[in-house]
Amino acid sequence: MDDLAKVAPQKLIHLTTKGRKTGRPHTVELWFAVGDAKVYLSHEGKETDWMKNLKQNGQVSFEIGGENFTGKAHYIEEGTEEAWRCKVNLYEKYYGKAVKDVIEDWFSLSKLVAVEPT
Repeated sequence: MDDLAKVAPQKLIHLTTKGRKTGRPHTVELWFAVGDAKVYLSHEGKETDWMKNLKQNGQVSFEIGGENFTGKAHYIEEGTEEAWRCKVNLYEKYYGKAVKDVIEDWFSLSKLVAVEPT
């Protein structure tokens, strides 16, 4: 998706999920990376509201660099090729190249999410 590639260098994404209890929009600001025509996200620690929301309803909207998108979000299963691509894309965007052990350690307590634009 050309529009996604165009905003990939931006630093922040504003992700909006639908509140699982209220049904109201819930927007958060996060770091992100683009790879394989998807937006990759991660969060270390306890599940937050935005994560619980997308578990119930994966339909999301997001804004990057003034561009608006919609998409379908899902958790990425640990140990998969998609999980590795997510970790590498996120780590390298913000910290540069690293060996596998460093990247795996960095994300050892993280949950990974992919958003596929629709």
